[in-house]
Amino acid sequence: MDLPLIYHPDYVVPLPAGHRFPMAKFKNLYDCLLRDGVATIEQFHRPDRPPNAWIEAIHTPSYVNAYCTGTLDAKAQRRIGLPWSPALVNRTCTAVGGTLLTAQLALKTGLACNTAGGTHHAFPDYGSGFCIFNDLAIAARHLQRSGDVHKVLIVDLDVHQGDGTAFIFQDDDSVFTFSMHCETNFPGTKQQSDLDVPLREGMEDEEYLQTLDRYLPDLLTQIKPDLVLYDAGTDPHLDDRLGKLCLTDTGLYRREMQVLSTCLSLGYPVACVIGGGYSENMDALVYRHSLLHRAASNVYRQYRL
Repeated sequence: MDLPLIYHPDYVVPLPAGHRFPMAKFKNLYDCLLRDGVATIEQFHRPDRPPNAWIEAIHTPSYVNAYCTGTLDAKAQRRIGLPWSPALVNRTCTAVGGTLLTAQLALKTGLACNTAGGTHHAFPDYGSGFCIFNDLAIAARHLQRSGDVHKVLIVDLDVHQGDGTAFIFQDDDSVFTFSMHCETNFPGTKQQSDLDVPLREGMEDEEYLQTLDRYLPDLLTQIKPDLVLYDAGTDPHLDDRLGKLCLTDTGLYRREMQVLSTCLSLGYPVACVIGGGYSENMDALVYRHSLLHRAASNVYRQYRL
């Protein structure tokens, strides 16, 4: 069996012209993986939209209802940063379903990758920073409630702290949150993850990778998770317009190989989401996101999963 990849055409919905969220990247990533021979059409799995009850295991029913019905107040909408539409509601829920399916397939095969996901700024009762519902938290909780996992490790390497995820699981020993992020970047008010590693502005490849290596192997050994949820944001890249770190394409690829090889060599399954990435150059951005799937394909073959 080849590496399972997850995509849905509903991952893309129209946004106003000039909006700074690069919505087109999800379809472009899918096309890039096929065009470059990284994946075949048979590798892609299409997720279902989950029931609202699964989302409400993390988010308050009043917030879920207000968002899904378009009755969220204007201030809360501005905090999210995406204009409401029925299509965006469906897109948001479908992407959550994508991360759920990614996690389920990772438990079966050892490794799986979504082509969206990583909405780690969503809190129980509000959204923030382009994040509406927290797909990582919803997937972790659903798999726990279904009895598929007990202990989950969330490895968040997006350049921004996973503040929503940290808050959601702050009093929950069954989900360990690890966030390695730029210390001076959004969000202005940080939450407390189980392990936060704030990074100085301008950090380059070698120092970044050495820092990661100082923490990840020991975390896996100590926590012994049933599943690793990996948020592989590309926004630590030197050309990312919301980043402030200075990783290269090579550095990002090495990071993906390092995370996946470390987890799989120790026997821990990994479900990957693409996280943040922001650039005026869409082709360059999509290529950076594809580095996750390229590395995952290589590691998947290497470990003969």
